[in-house]
Amino acid sequence: MNIIELLLKELESEAQTTRKFLALVPFDKAEWAPHEKSMKMMPLSTHIAELPSWISLGLTTDELDFSTAPYEPIVVNNNEELLAIFEKNYEGAKEELAKAKEEELTKRWVLRNGEQILSDMDKYGIIRIAFSQTTHHRAQLGVYFRLLDIPVPASYGPTADDHSF
Repeated sequence: MNIIELLLKELESEAQTTRKFLALVPFDKAEWAPHEKSMKMMPLSTHIAELPSWISLGLTTDELDFSTAPYEPIVVNNNEELLAIFEKNYEGAKEELAKAKEEELTKRWVLRNGEQILSDMDKYGIIRIAFSQTTHHRAQLGVYFRLLDIPVPASYGPTADDHSF
């Protein structure tokens, strides 16, 4: 199995887990956060839904410059819209990964804000960041769920709320 096949397999596995979390986001708590330094529920959730697009971005560009492409937060009104954003980004990532050649993964990719380089890596690195950020932020969302008494779905094994194992 080559690295592209492994990444596609991981993408599918992570997507299955992410769908479970996004389906439970409470829209009546969109502005809730557990601490003043924490992201609010909705920006955190939409960020998770957008993260697969970083795989496509990494494979189809050589950089992202926030000074010329500032972040525009998306607005969603319900779980169906949130999941639709995720599915669009997931399908795009899957399509770009399926077309990718392994040798392309070692090409340079830069995250910058004008002249300030925030990160300088290869295309494989930005793909790994997309996966890691998904896991990281999904775990944050799980903490939010716990604090709001929303049953936390299983991800890499059972939770105290998931007795399907």
